[in-house]
Amino acid sequence: MFSNYLIGLREGLEASLVVCILIAYLVKTGRRDALKPIWIGIGIAVAIALGFGCVLEFGSQELTFKAQEALGGSLSILAVGLVTWMVFWMRRTARHLKSELHGKLDAALRMGTGALVATAFLAVGREGLETALFVWTSVHAASDGTPRPLVGAALGLATAVFLGWLFYRGALKINLAKFFTWTGGMLVVVAAGVLAYGIHDLQEADWVPGLAKLAFDISDTIPPDSWYGTLLKGVFNFQPDPTVLQVTVWALYLVPTLAVFLAPVGFASGKGKVKVTDEQGSRGSQPSNAS
Repeated sequence: MFSNYLIGLREGLEASLVVCILIAYLVKTGRRDALKPIWIGIGIAVAIALGFGCVLEFGSQELTFKAQEALGGSLSILAVGLVTWMVFWMRRTARHLKSELHGKLDAALRMGTGALVATAFLAVGREGLETALFVWTSVHAASDGTPRPLVGAALGLATAVFLGWLFYRGALKINLAKFFTWTGGMLVVVAAGVLAYGIHDLQEADWVPGLAKLAFDISDTIPPDSWYGTLLKGVFNFQPDPTVLQVTVWALYLVPTLAVFLAPVGFASGKGKVKVTDEQGSRGSQPSNAS
């Protein structure tokens, strides 16, 4: 449940910050008439993300067991690729995100309503589709027959929306640079587990060999149905009897990816402040790498 909460929080907060920046800029520049197209674009993006998640969930139920495993494994690998690209992209470009969004919004304002809808849709839609895919694959990997993984993701998204509202109102100050660095690092750990489970799915689908070659089996020590086994599976997608290929892929992904991601990037001290304003002026300043 925690891993899915983290996914919902991390991905949802990115989308919330984007919405916050767009809305605050329009209010500050006196273009409230452009708010409706922005909300329409955001609504379309959310609807498509939800629809995509529903297609993945209900569409996969019509497949045979091996087809389900092949689909789940393939989408798990795709999701890991997307989330890895996302956390590195966010870390590299987030300092300029605010000015980039302002530039796109200025261009859209000159082009008209349709461009505003498209700008909001594209700004939020990418995060929405990535969230739907990664949440689905993580839930698929950690599912134990209970709704807890979905509840965790929903709570994470709800928390992200609430934090976004607090940022807009200037009621919350947080170092977003550190927040995104550490949550990004934790997401890499979660992604490593999803990747390993995806490999296991492909092995069960007979797409990849080695299903019978176990690296170890500690099921007697850490029973999958025990509270600590369930906790490890929910947080890290831990499996007590992984195959040799699963362990190999997990280590080859996690160690270098985490080392590169957590390497210093040389942000200067005092930089990275985001100001979110409304019609009454500045409401606050949050330390962030999202400016």
